[in-house]
Amino acid sequence: MNDGTIGDVTMAGARTVLAVADQFDRLKRSASILAEAAASSERGYFTPSEDEEVRHLLVSYWQSRNALLELVEEMRDAQHVDSNFLVGFAGALVLVDAARFLRDQFHDRPVVRGKLNEPAPHFGIPERLYDTVQSSLTNPVHTWHLYHATKYFDENHEALTKLVVGTEIERLPSLIERLQAATDVSLANYAVLRARVRARQVVEVIKGDLLTRALYGLQKSVSSAVSNRYTVLGHQPGLPDEIENQLRDLLRPGDVLVVRKEHALTNYFLPGYWPHVALYLGTRDELTVAGFGENEHVQPHWEYLLGCDEDETSRVHEALKDGVLVRSLSSPFASDAIAVLRPQLELDEIYDAMARGMFHTGKSYDFDFDFSRADRLVCTEVVYRSYEGVGGIRFDLTRRAGRLTLSAEDLIGMAISGTHFDAVATYAPPDYAELKTGTEAAEVLKATAASL
Repeated sequence: MNDGTIGDVTMAGARTVLAVADQFDRLKRSASILAEAAASSERGYFTPSEDEEVRHLLVSYWQSRNALLELVEEMRDAQHVDSNFLVGFAGALVLVDAARFLRDQFHDRPVVRGKLNEPAPHFGIPERLYDTVQSSLTNPVHTWHLYHATKYFDENHEALTKLVVGTEIERLPSLIERLQAATDVSLANYAVLRARVRARQVVEVIKGDLLTRALYGLQKSVSSAVSNRYTVLGHQPGLPDEIENQLRDLLRPGDVLVVRKEHALTNYFLPGYWPHVALYLGTRDELTVAGFGENEHVQPHWEYLLGCDEDETSRVHEALKDGVLVRSLSSPFASDAIAVLRPQLELDEIYDAMARGMFHTGKSYDFDFDFSRADRLVCTEVVYRSYEGVGGIRFDLTRRAGRLTLSAEDLIGMAISGTHFDAVATYAPPDYAELKTGTEAAEVLKATAASL
C-alpha cells in the first residue's frame, strides 16, 4: 500500500466512473423500451419511433463506454497510487457489467442485435458496435487480465476502503463489490479461466509487486477495446509555446475555444474535425476587476475559480467527462488544433452570459446529449445555456439520433457565415501550421469543414 494520496486527476477520474455507473443504471432502466422494441423480432423490423429510441440508447452507451476506456488508459500514468487503482478497477468493472447486460438482454434477439450493429455517423459510432463490445469485453482472456486487480482488491479491501472514507469518492469500494457480484468477477472463477488462457505467459510478462500487476491487468483488459481508437499510441497533445503566447494576446472573455486532439481515444465522443469546445472566462485579474465574483451564480464557485491552478491565471468553463467545471486554460490548450470564435456582443452582455452559464457548474456530463434537460450538460451546452437569447443570439439545434443537439461543427458553421459569432483565430496543423486571424481564420475553418 502507498501513502494514500488522492490527487486532482484521480478525483476527476472517480467522478467520471461514478457518473457513468449512474448513467448505465439509468440506461438499464430505460432498456424496458428496448425490450419492448425487441418484440419487433416477430415482425422483423422496427417502427420509426422504435428505431429512434434504440439509436438514442446506443449513442448514450457508446459515449459512456468511450469515457471509461479513456479513463482506464489514463490510470497507467500513476502506477503506484492505490486511489488510481480503485478508479481504474471500478471503471473496468462498469465496462464489463454493461457489456454483459447487453448480451443478456439482446443476444438472442437478432433484429435488436442487428440494430445495435448499425453505424451512427453523427456520433462516430462504427458498424458492428455490439459485436465489437462483446468480443473485447466478455471473452476469457479479458477476464483473466482482471485477475490481479481482483486479487489486489480482495486482499487489501479494508485499507482501500479506509483510503476513501469521508471523501466524495467513498462510493467506489461498494460499487466494485456490487459489480463483482453482478458480473461473477471473483477469485473462484479464475480457477476455471486459468485453464482456458495462456496464463503462464501472462505471469511471466508482469513482473513486480501486486499493485503493478493489478494495474497492468486493467490496462490489458481495455487494450483490445481501444486498439482501433488510437492512431498513434502515447501521443501527448499540446499547442506550441509560440501559438499559446499569440493566443493569450488575442483572447477576450467570452470567446469560444473549439479544439481538436489528434490520435485521441475518444476525441470527446463526437466526430468531425472540431469535436470539443470550452468557454473562455478570462484571467483572474480581469474577472476580479469586472466584479464577476459578485454575481449570485458565480459566488459559490469564486474561490475555486481563483485558486484552481496557481501556475495558470486564465480560466475556462468546460464540460468534460468528469462534469461541468471551471478549469485553467491549460485544459483546452492541451490540444493539437484550436479555433477562437467571438460572440457579436458587448462586453457587459458577455459577462452576464458567462455568469448565467456558471449556474450549471458542478453538474455531470450528459452522455445522453439531451438539450431538453439541464441537469447534465455536454461541452457545447455550456455555450448554448450561456448565450442563448443574449443580445439576440439564437442557436438552431439539429436532431441527431433522436435528440436535438448543438455540435462544435455547428458553432464553426455559425462563425463561417458570421451568424452571431466571428472567427478570430485558427491554428490547424499540419496544413495550417501557423496562427491565422480574421478573414484568413475563417478560410481555414471553411477548409477543415470541406475536408470532412
